[in-house]
Amino acid sequence: MKRIYLDNCITTKPAPEAIEAMKEFTDEKFWFPGSFFSTSEEIASALKVFREKFAVTINSKQEEIHFTAGGTLANNIAIKGILMANSGKGTHIICSNVDYPDILTNTAFFEQNGFEVTYLECDSEGYVSPEKLKAAIRPDTVLFMTSIANHVVGTLQPVKEYSEVLKSVDHKIYYHADACQAYGKIPLDMNELGFDTMSVSAHKIHGPQGVGALYVRKGTPLAQTIHGVNRVDGLNPGGINIAGIAGFIKAMELVFNNFEENSAYLRKLTDYILAKVEKEIPYYSINGALGDRRAPHNMNISFDYIEGEAITMMLDLNGITVATGSACASQGLQANYVLMAMGKNHVQSHGSIKFTVSRYNTIEEIDFVIEKLKSVVETLRSRSPLYIKNK
Repeated sequence: MKRIYLDNCITTKPAPEAIEAMKEFTDEKFWFPGSFFSTSEEIASALKVFREKFAVTINSKQEEIHFTAGGTLANNIAIKGILMANSGKGTHIICSNVDYPDILTNTAFFEQNGFEVTYLECDSEGYVSPEKLKAAIRPDTVLFMTSIANHVVGTLQPVKEYSEVLKSVDHKIYYHADACQAYGKIPLDMNELGFDTMSVSAHKIHGPQGVGALYVRKGTPLAQTIHGVNRVDGLNPGGINIAGIAGFIKAMELVFNNFEENSAYLRKLTDYILAKVEKEIPYYSINGALGDRRAPHNMNISFDYIEGEAITMMLDLNGITVATGSACASQGLQANYVLMAMGKNHVQSHGSIKFTVSRYNTIEEIDFVIEKLKSVVETLRSRSPLYIKNK
């Protein structure tokens, strides 16, 4: 039985075209970029073209693009680079209590080393208002960070409004955005949104794992956070995964060649999931915002009286991969921090399932998933003392 994969939030299937594009640089042009030799000059030229192609998708300049070994590395270079370069101007950081772990672990590191952090609270949909950002700003605030699309419930943050708030302040506050769940799903224009830095991950858009990109607005000071031989990029010294970058750019082209159509298809699938659940399965609740305030690929739903871990395991036995709201494998059965911050209780958090789709999923697959999900939910509820008590 072909596996149905609905955990595209964590990673996506590499596009066959992306894998094919990598072969040119694994089988033949495996050289390092540089100058003087024709081989190295050819790779340097290819890198420049790749940067130019990526820059077009976010309306930036090619010299503002830095390829990295993934979104996490891009986040670390940006956050640590900004704070280390500007620590003399302030030691106050602002982020939210529902941001991606890359942001939260970096802020925790700096908090342990003398910085102060204000964690903005979200509402019941995982939305963090611009007014809360404005109220948190201090004279010593040096950096504000946000995840554009929430990785758990898909809620989109008001990033343009954040930019207007930051522009109204009488001193410079740097603005970093994690776009790993947003790039390729919603339009991102650097001139319009005002980010100083932004991270992107290739494997979220059907590119290879271990490749990403960092946008750095011209003039943004970043301290050196990684040290080594400066072969290609001063911010990220050492070797470079030229084949991975080639696959990343090909995956990017496939997305942006039909951007509106691709995004609309993702939303069609998640809307269909919700419609089928509404029709087939009682006692559920939707987590996060709906409509255009939600990333098109993410649908997070809690099923009352049962635990998500059991649902995911039983679906897995039926060849279906989904994610649960409580990351028991890594957090010791703790409820998901995003859902708890939104005001969900432990039962709702543990009962949540995150369906994240890609362009490779189909309506027929969703029909099969809901059929199996309905059976799984009915079976688990028949064994649940919580359900029997409330039935």
